[in-house]
Amino acid sequence: MSFVNQVEKYAELAVKVGVNIQPGQTLVVRTPLFAADFVRIVAKKAYEAGAGHVEVEWSDEEIAKLKYKLAPDESFHTYPEWRAKGLEEEAEKGSAFLSITGTDPDLLKGVDPERIANANKAAGAALNGFRNYITSDKVSWSIVAVPSVGWAETVFPEEKGEAAVEKLWNAIFAATRIDQADPVAAWKDHLATLDEKMEILNKHHFQALHYTAEGTDLTIELPETHLWVSGGSISKGGVDFVANMPTEEVFTAAKKTGVNGHVTSTKPLSYGGSLIEDFKLTFKDGKIIEASAKKGQETLDRLLENDENSRYIGEVALVPHKSPISDTNIIFFNTLFDENASNHLAIGSAYAFNIEGGKEMSNEELEKNGINTSQTHVDFMVGSATMDIDGIQEDGSRVPVFRNGNWAI
Repeated sequence: MSFVNQVEKYAELAVKVGVNIQPGQTLVVRTPLFAADFVRIVAKKAYEAGAGHVEVEWSDEEIAKLKYKLAPDESFHTYPEWRAKGLEEEAEKGSAFLSITGTDPDLLKGVDPERIANANKAAGAALNGFRNYITSDKVSWSIVAVPSVGWAETVFPEEKGEAAVEKLWNAIFAATRIDQADPVAAWKDHLATLDEKMEILNKHHFQALHYTAEGTDLTIELPETHLWVSGGSISKGGVDFVANMPTEEVFTAAKKTGVNGHVTSTKPLSYGGSLIEDFKLTFKDGKIIEASAKKGQETLDRLLENDENSRYIGEVALVPHKSPISDTNIIFFNTLFDENASNHLAIGSAYAFNIEGGKEMSNEELEKNGINTSQTHVDFMVGSATMDIDGIQEDGSRVPVFRNGNWAI
């Protein structure tokens, strides 16, 4: 299959399986400028599938960098109100949302971390209404990746320019099953496998999970009404969609005050244009009470200070060590991929649909039912080939869920 055909199939997968665009529906694409060629193919596929409108919100790496270097400090305490309201209005109308990732993970290296933290905090507050549509699956949404030169050269430092980009494209195609004869059929089979694990975990309805590995000894209690969910989702309008492409996870919510012990990251975390590496978090009654990193300590500290609930865990995701992404033996320096090669947790907000009736609850009701709400949701990777996880049942007995990094249940 030629490169052009693979890109076409990737765009088609994003439209038909990712957001699953419906006849007459608006597709909102949020994308960096370097992905323009791919976005045009997405628009073509969306209109061919019956989309009524394709609206694109562009961003640019170089302009973003210029702002962080040259704009006055007060610029980072506000977020464009028109942009936040526009997204919320489109969500209210039932539009679908496709986000494209792939910027240079070291884009903002050397920028004052306080500026980045203030910008993230302002955006989080302004986009809170829109985020509620996403975290409650009230709309169909998906995230895919397109390689920038900076990202590609970070992943493959031995290559430069277009050679690095081509190599990263091939890795993306393998991770998203584009290299298979019928990617759409392959995804349907894959999602069915994830659903099987989801059903087993929901049947057990564990009270807690206990993680052990080098540098990790962590117990995570689960809310009484927790639900495990697989890579596939259903919007409020009844449309099947896949939020992350790729996805290898089955996930639920942590009980906000029920996380105790310590956990060590196993892959770098790209956050706010900076990398955080080799970090360890210690929890007591759900709260992160100690956080240390060999690289990116100040960025990690700012992340945990984003709001009053940024020191709690939201999402708990199980991902086998053996998967198409992990098998590439590549560190992608991009959470969309790295989280799907490793068990991971999310600092900050849980997803409302991970508890019974959660989609219809207010933030206050979600908190009363034991799950965390926050402007922050940042996944970080903790899994490895040596990780064991036990499911703890109500009577205290244990069931092996993971052994040596892979499913045991």
